[in-house]
Amino acid sequence: MIVDCAIYHHGRRTEGPEDLSDALDLARAEGDAFIWIGLYEPTEQEFDLVTEEFRLHPLAVEDALKAHQRPKLEMFDDSLFVVLKPVAYEAESDVVTTGEVMVFIGDSFVVTVRHGECSPLARVRRRLEEDPEMLQHGPTAVLYSIADATVDHYLEVAIELQTDLEKLEAEVFSPSGGSSRHTASKIYTFKRQILEFRRATGPLTVPLTRLSGSGTAGAPVPFVNEKAQPFFRDVNDHLARVNESVESLDRLVSDILSAHLAQMSVRQNDDMRKISAWAAMAAVPTMIAGIYGMNFDHMPELHWLWSYPAVILAMAALEFLLYHLFKRRGWL
Repeated sequence: MIVDCAIYHHGRRTEGPEDLSDALDLARAEGDAFIWIGLYEPTEQEFDLVTEEFRLHPLAVEDALKAHQRPKLEMFDDSLFVVLKPVAYEAESDVVTTGEVMVFIGDSFVVTVRHGECSPLARVRRRLEEDPEMLQHGPTAVLYSIADATVDHYLEVAIELQTDLEKLEAEVFSPSGGSSRHTASKIYTFKRQILEFRRATGPLTVPLTRLSGSGTAGAPVPFVNEKAQPFFRDVNDHLARVNESVESLDRLVSDILSAHLAQMSVRQNDDMRKISAWAAMAAVPTMIAGIYGMNFDHMPELHWLWSYPAVILAMAALEFLLYHLFKRRGWL
């Protein structure tokens, strides 16, 4: 459905005709004006009118309707198509969720299509409407503001993930936390969230590199003002910081998982040594009792009055010696 539709002239929102074709003609006729249409999870029928009026490419339209796209930038004859993936992190459940924002830019128009709940579009529109000087730069300002808001939120999510990872690290290396049977599962789940985050941030590098003029031969991107390249370069620098943080988080969580598994292996070895030590201590009296339990008439000291207390005393002495031996070697 259409969430918002407005004409912006010299950076200020103005009233225009309800018909999309008339609104677009008016924006092109006035000069320094453009129309911005925002849609939320439109159906094919709802999007048909927009497609027809703005001559959007059918392949881009298909991507915008079906969603589940990687961040990318595609250039067509009548429009520029950019896909961004905003990210939200729920700290309570430790879950990274992604949405999608598709941006069509052309001659005097911007069409944004939103999928999912995590999206900066409403905040971006309000902020731009409060800054006419920025908004008067037209569709380029809209694309830059959306990309900037998306990447800035990536930085916030990266900081939240880093904080939660430090808590998980402290739990793993605590005296008792690492022995929990759910610890490995928590570490693996956290790694999956980092992977989901990477799917949103990694592929965005190529589109921002092209928008910043750092792509092949620095070729300009159509429908984007070349004067905006330094601004896109700044966003790309922020994205590089995010990607470095994601790589660092991924390596660290892998190291934590390896350390946890090694820790569990050491604890299992300690347990086996303790079990072996107790088994050895139990074997001594069992052996002696087994020998004297045999039914033979001629056995040493079998009829001696002090045989029983002597054997018990010998068992106790041997147990005492074994206990101190294992204790000194750290087996008990």
